[in-house]
Parts: sequence; C-alpha cells; structure tokens
Amino acid sequence: MRVITTHTNTDFDGLASMIAAQKLYPDGVLVFSGSQEKTVRDFVAQTLLYRYQFLKAKQIDPAKVNELVVVDTRSSRRLGALAACLDNPRLKLYLFDHHPLSDGDLSGHTEVIRDVGSTMTLLAELLQERNIPISSEEATIFALGIYEDTGSLTHPTTTPDDLRAAAWLLEQGAKLEVVSQFISHDLTAQQIGYLNDLLKNAKRVSIQDLEIVISTLSLPVYVDDFSLIVQRLVAMENIDVLFAVVAMAGRTYLIGRSRIPDVNVGAVARDFGGGGHVSAASATLTGMELVEAYDQLVRSLHRHVRPQAIAREMMTSPAITVADDASLYEAQALMTRYNINAMPVVPRLAPGANGNGALISGIISRQMVERAVSHDLGKQPVQDYMATDIEVLSLNATLADIQEIIIEHRQRLIPIVHDRSIKGIITRTDLLNRLVNDPANLPKNLLHESEYPSLERSRNLTHLMTGCLSGAVIELLQTVGAVADDFLYNAFVVGGFVRDLLLRKTNMDLDIVVEGDGIAFARTLAKKLGGRVREHERFGTATIILHSGLKIDIATARLEYYEYPAALPTVELSSIKLDLYRRDFTINAMAIQLNPAHFGRLVDFFNSQNDLKQMAIKVLHNLSFVDDPTRIFRAIRFEKRMDFTIARHTERLIRNAVKMNLFGKGDDPRFFTELKLLLNEENATPAIERLADLGLFPFLWPDLRPHLNIDRRLRHCLVQTQRAISWFKLLYAGDQYDPWIIFLLAIMGRSPLSVLATFCDRFHVPPKTRALLLGEKQLADQASRQLATAGPPKNSEIHLAFKELRIEGLLYVMAVARKTEVKKAVSSYITKLRHEKPLLGGDDLKQLGYRPGPIFKTILETLLIARLDQEVKTRDNEIALVSQRFPLR
Repeated sequence: MRVITTHTNTDFDGLASMIAAQKLYPDGVLVFSGSQEKTVRDFVAQTLLYRYQFLKAKQIDPAKVNELVVVDTRSSRRLGALAACLDNPRLKLYLFDHHPLSDGDLSGHTEVIRDVGSTMTLLAELLQERNIPISSEEATIFALGIYEDTGSLTHPTTTPDDLRAAAWLLEQGAKLEVVSQFISHDLTAQQIGYLNDLLKNAKRVSIQDLEIVISTLSLPVYVDDFSLIVQRLVAMENIDVLFAVVAMAGRTYLIGRSRIPDVNVGAVARDFGGGGHVSAASATLTGMELVEAYDQLVRSLHRHVRPQAIAREMMTSPAITVADDASLYEAQALMTRYNINAMPVVPRLAPGANGNGALISGIISRQMVERAVSHDLGKQPVQDYMATDIEVLSLNATLADIQEIIIEHRQRLIPIVHDRSIKGIITRTDLLNRLVNDPANLPKNLLHESEYPSLERSRNLTHLMTGCLSGAVIELLQTVGAVADDFLYNAFVVGGFVRDLLLRKTNMDLDIVVEGDGIAFARTLAKKLGGRVREHERFGTATIILHSGLKIDIATARLEYYEYPAALPTVELSSIKLDLYRRDFTINAMAIQLNPAHFGRLVDFFNSQNDLKQMAIKVLHNLSFVDDPTRIFRAIRFEKRMDFTIARHTERLIRNAVKMNLFGKGDDPRFFTELKLLLNEENATPAIERLADLGLFPFLWPDLRPHLNIDRRLRHCLVQTQRAISWFKLLYAGDQYDPWIIFLLAIMGRSPLSVLATFCDRFHVPPKTRALLLGEKQLADQASRQLATAGPPKNSEIHLAFKELRIEGLLYVMAVARKTEVKKAVSSYITKLRHEKPLLGGDDLKQLGYRPGPIFKTILETLLIARLDQEVKTRDNEIALVSQRFPLR
C-alpha cells in the first residue's frame, strides 16, 4: 500500500499538497495523520466530501504500508499514528517540504525540498514539468495552499517561485473568490474602523418575510478588498443576507453576500450591470448616489426575493390518517404499525372508509392516546381527545410559513391540503432536516461534532456521477427521469447503487423507485428503451430487460409493515421517504433523484452519509431485526464484504433478536436465500465465523457438536474449503459452480446425511436443491472413504469414484479430506482425468462390426479405464483390446 499524508492539524497547504501528490502517485491513498484546522474541516465537508476519499490513520494498518509519501513536513513527531509506518522494513519514503531543516528530520528515498513559501509551490512545478492536467477545482484547491502559507503572497517568506506557481494556477482556472472565503486575513486597524461604520449604518429590511441587512457607507478613498470587510461582518453578526452599498473615491459599489437559498445575490447584482454567484456578487454603480442606489436595491430585492415554495417537496405523502369516530385502540394500532407519533384526524366519509381525502378535523398524538388507554378509555372515539385548534398549509407554502406554525404555534405536524384533500404532512423532524441541510442555519459549535460532518443531507452528485459512470449509464438514468416527468412522477435510483457510487465502486444493480404506478411507468420506459418488461402485480414492481442484458428493477414507493415478529411484510403505497425508511441499513437508505430539474440530487433522510464515511453498519430503527431477522445475515455479509463494522448498538439488537429466538416463527424462504448469498461471498469464512460469534449456529445447525461455536476442526475445514475454491478459480476451467454448496457441505462434513436432510426440511429448501445437496454429500462421502481406506489409487479407481460428482462435490472432498492422496486424486481428476476419452467412438465400433446397443457403453467404459491406467495408448491398442475383450460372434 502507498499512503499519502501530511502533518497533524492539517492546514490548507498540507491538504492541497496531499491532493497534488496523488496526481503524481495515482495509486496513493489519502490519509489524514490526525486532526485538521477548522477551516480545512469546513472546506472538506462543504466542497470535497465526495470528490476525494480521505481515510483516517486508524483505518490503515501501518504494517501494510510499503511506500509513504509525506508532504509539508519532515518531522516524524508530526505524523501521529502513521509514524509507525517508518518501522516497516524496506519502506520507501518520499518527502516534499518547504520548511527549514531541524534536528531529527527524516531522510527519504526521494526528496523535493526547497526554501519557498509553500510546499504546494514545489508540487505545482512538478505538475507543470510532467504536463499533468488539472481541473479548475483542483487549481482552486492548490491555490488555497499557496495563498494560506504566503499570507496571500504578502509574507516575507514568499518567493518568486510562489508567484509563478500561483499565476499558473490562475491560468488553469483557480477561483480566487473561493480562496478568499476560506483564507482568513487579519483586519488592519483601519479596516476594523470601516467594519464598525458598516455595522452602525446597517438597516434591517423585511422582504417576503425574510430579513435582509443593507448598510451604506461613504469613503473619500478607494479601499482594496472591501469585500473582505463585508464577509467578516456576515460571519461576525451571523447575517443571512447582507448588501453593502459603498461610495469610494467618486464611485459607488454594491457588494452582496447570502447564506440562504431564498436570496440570489448574483441575480440582484445583474440588475446593476454586475454579476457573481448565488452567495457572493458585486457591481459597480456608475453615476449613482448612495440614496438612489439604496432605493433601487430595495426595488430589485422585491423583484427577486421570492421564497421558494417547498411544502410540496418537504411533505411526507401519502398522509396516514385516522377517522374521527375510530376508537383510541384503533389509533394506537395505526401508530404502532406505521411507527408514527401523531396523525391527522379526518371525518369518516362513509361506512368502512378511513376518511383519507376529507378535510381535517384535528390531530391526535401518541402521548394522548397512550394516556387515554392507560385510563381504560381505549374504546372512546378519537374525536373526543384530538387537538382541534390546528392550522393547515397549501402545497405552495414557504419555509417561513412552516417555521411559524411548527416553532411559534408549537403545532407538531402540519397537514398539507389541496383541493379539499390532504396531500401529505410536514412534521417537526421534516423541518429540522430541512434546516440541517443548510449550514447557515447551524450554530457554529455544532460543526465540531465530527471531523467531516455531512452538512448537507441533500446535495447534488452530478459531478461524482460523471466521474464514476459511463456516458451510456448516465444517459439511461436521464431517460428514466425524463419519462418520470412525463408521468408527473418523482423517480429515484436507490439502495446499493447509491451506496457504491459514494464509495466510487461500480454497481450496475439499478433499482428505480417512482412515486406513482411503477408498473405503468415500467411499460412506457421499456418501450422507450426498446426492452421487454416482466411485471409483478402483487408487489407493484416490474423488471425491464434490455437487449444488452442489463436489468432495471422498477418499484412503486412503498411502505412495509409487519403483523407480527418475523412475518412476511405487508406492502402499501408510500412516498420515497417512507420507502427508504423500510430498508435494512442506513447505508442502503439513500436515493438519487433522476428528474431533469433535480437530476443527481442525493436524498438522505437518515444521515446515512456519515455512517458510510464511518464504515458503520446501522439499522434504521430498533425493531428492524424483530421485523425481519434475515437482516442479520445481510448485516454480516455487508460487514465482511465491505470491511465495515456492525455498530455497537446494532450488534446489541442482533444479539437480542437471537435471544428471542425469532428465527423459527415463520416458514420464511428468505433465511435460506440470505444464507446462500452469505456463503457465496468471495471469502465466506469470516462471515461464517461472525455467524458463530453472534450465536447463530444453534439456529442454523442445531445438530452440530459443538454447536455454539466453531471448533478447531471446523475452522480448519473452512480454511481448506476457501483454498479449494481459490485453487479451482485459478484453473480458469470455465465450469459453473455454486460456492455456497461447497461451504454448506463442508460445515456438514462430519454429520450424517440425516442432519443435512433435517436442515433442508427446516429451511424449506426446494426439492430439486434438496436432492442435489443430499446426493452430492452421499456420493462425495462414499468416494472419500473409498479412496482413503485403500492404498495409492489407480487413475481408473479415481475416475470411478468421482465420475458422478459435480464440481461442488469434488471441491468438498478436497476440502474435508485428511489424506494428501485424496486431495491429489481430486486435483488429478479435475485437471486431467475427467477430460480423458477413448480414441475410438461409436462410428468406429460400427466399422469394426459391432451393432449399436448397451454393449457400446460397456466397450467405451472399458477403453476409458484402460486408457486411464495407460494399458492402451494408440488407436491400434484400443482396437486390439476390443477384439480381445469383446470378440465378434
């Protein structure tokens, strides 16, 4: 492993130099040796979260590092836990640094060390010399390193080389407005005075219920970098939107900063002939006095500030409601089924109707229901105890509308009504998630809770998709989104595809979820793509098979609930939020929207990104394994395949589920399906050991002794099984086989046939598979005993022993055999003997005068045995043997 790292408490020069070093060493892994400066943490979280994969020192085994690239330091004391790599024999060390030599500094096999203002300068020179292309974003990152260490090229340590490197980066597209946002500058005494004047002159203007700060200032001289003063005022006073109108040396300047999506300062600046971005913009107002500029600015703001209607996209749909005349017991059952804490109450429209679609009567909460039931009032109607003083909103409600009702009026959920029907609800959690999406709404001290917090739970991944996916796949996903728009549906790609995309791994299992009729959508999409569709009406799903063989699974967004522990799920229509909530683990509960207007938007309701970053397997709720115990097998499979760790709380829930013995409460074929998938992993041994560690052996194999764990013999057998499979893979023989069969037979290796039969019956193994397992074990055990009890076997004996076995049975024999002769026999049979054939065939026997019939099989088998034992070698030898053994009459 080649690791690229820098000093602890990483600054921008260290960060930029690490990324630049990876351009020189593309196979290098970026590893932080310790903590980072706050501005670096913010920059990584907001800008680089999915563009580079940064690991922590604890995620690296120092003993496996044979090449270490160190940038911006030469001191082993500043490498934190990664200093352990220096003890590795034959370690190759590459050093890039600009600091003066100190006692105890390291010496490397390759050293690029010079007295310049920034290490990034040295790496920029190397990138130029080797003609390695860099993107505009990379140039910006590299510029951050140079500008930070040189004080924006003003420190005495700055050299001409630093200026030349900075100039080259600007030529490559480096964005100085981004650099200025993250590079801190100390204000001079004069600048502090201007800042105080801006603060004194600040006026707060309310436009569309949004508070905007406008400050005016007149100065006799032009002040360089006045935007820095404006930026500092925004940060110091935690202002969402600030416009500074400043007259300097006869000209008037407009500088705007915005930290909320509702105000696009770039659009406002364009009204004045300027420009910029959504969050930062400026304009020069020629021939305009301060008063006139202020008035025009207010008019422009009234034109542009239109708070986005977000109720439609924030709401959870469909709304789960209860009829006003339903009993409190019924309300309690609904809340338990759908795992909700409050729901709207609606008038019952007709006998047997649940009332969904009617105007709302009130809201009932779980706390109220449980208190009433505790007082033996469960049979009373909901309408007697519901809250009736409630407010509703339309689909076009803004964030301000939602905040006012939930925060100021303390209403725990808001029904969203359109055309006299309830379209969905917005809860306090929905509002909190929305606010968390925008870092401007977060108190600054919250940003220290983890080293790389996922500040946005809804970010656009188009950049990552174009970098990781082929053009054909992106075009396919765009087609899915366009068809969804035609249906007026929202469409998402979900699950493992999203997880692996964020991990930069290829996964072409395309699971598409639509908020609408999935089958109708699949029919139209199949016609558009020229594929065929296979429908599953019962589950509201369909599979599209394209000419290329690629399969696309289409599902209707659905909610599953379980009538009792370990039951098969009951499926109902729902929105994407509820669809994701029913999934197994947080890392699989993300989606990417495909509609053209929002293509690439990541949907993450459960902060799954952080769990993915922490390499943690976590369930979405505490009853996850009670609802579906087979998720335990998936947890183990993901843990071992991805080298993740089952989180402590999730592991405790697994052990609780095992203690509750939930596995025997249903005739569920999913247990056997999940076990097969687990045993089919690239290396199933660690997963099997994890099964034992979590106490699942008594459930899977209660007849094994010892059954509580893996003993030394079984562990050895599993290792031999993996070796046998690996050996066969290296042959590239082309035979199809199922590794799970080999592992299952190996685990049952010391057990009689009846134990395997009981296993098949308990897990409802299909009859064909059951017959295959029992047949292979019986034939393999018989062959193994036969070869083990005799002396060195002849080739013909090996052939007779193994000819009826499949590849799985043969590898099982190789795995469990104690004698080397038996292992060699399996190897010889697979690589050579099974391919042997007589030189004579049926047509040859006819020419020799033999009439077709059972005799042909006997003759050919005799010839094969003779050839295997080298009794015949040529065609003439075989003809002579046939004439001798089977004379014609």
